[in-house]
Amino acid sequence: MKFDDLDKKMRVYETAQDYCIPPEIYMVARIDGRNFTRLTKEIYKFESPFDERFRDYMIETVKHLMDCGFRVIYGYTESDEISLLFHFDEGSFGRKTRKLNSVLAGEASAKFSLLLGGIGCFDCRIAELPNKRLVIDYFRWRNEDASRNALNAHCYWMMRKQGETPTAATKFLSSKSVAFKNEFLFKNGVNFNNLPNWQKRGVGLYWEEYENNGTNILSGEETTFIRRRVKVDLELPMKEKYEEFIGHILE
Repeated sequence: MKFDDLDKKMRVYETAQDYCIPPEIYMVARIDGRNFTRLTKEIYKFESPFDERFRDYMIETVKHLMDCGFRVIYGYTESDEISLLFHFDEGSFGRKTRKLNSVLAGEASAKFSLLLGGIGCFDCRIAELPNKRLVIDYFRWRNEDASRNALNAHCYWMMRKQGETPTAATKFLSSKSVAFKNEFLFKNGVNFNNLPNWQKRGVGLYWEEYENNGTNILSGEETTFIRRRVKVDLELPMKEKYEEFIGHILE
């Protein structure tokens, strides 16, 4: 069989299940760490419940994903997950989910592993959101999930430090209200409201323009250039104000 015929025959088995996201649909990638609880608590022993070094690794990974060939207009990270909002007209790889998922997971894993000095693996899925309202709802969902996770994490590790087993701490907290958890922390010397906002709300990354002085290579004159860079926001708003914030990014 000639190579061209063999190539045509075999490629069908790679592409038969290809799915392409239709145009005029917003795309958000959610990228999650695989077995990161073991990675961060047992292998590399990051500080619990939050570690600034781990946070910075995640931030640098998001920066890389925003500047590795895709038009990403907003990045968000909390815990071991990343969400990326693509430009409405993003068309890389023909919007094939197979390619988007594999490339983004690979890029995230490679960058994080380099920062860690070990192996950190991510998976990826694409959310297809047909309108701006759903995009806003998606990011409010992740923002509020960060708050819930932060409260649970601080309570859980407070109990662990007091000698409770993982099973006992998890079981005790599973049926408790937000008010109870806040009171539990307060009685143990921690005011949840005073904790760093990046722990409770996650971290946002978006593009900003700035002025940079330089020399015009044609005229030799000193001039000012407009450049773009990724801004890291550790003080994200919450609830309705966060919805407004995401709405401005979508404009």
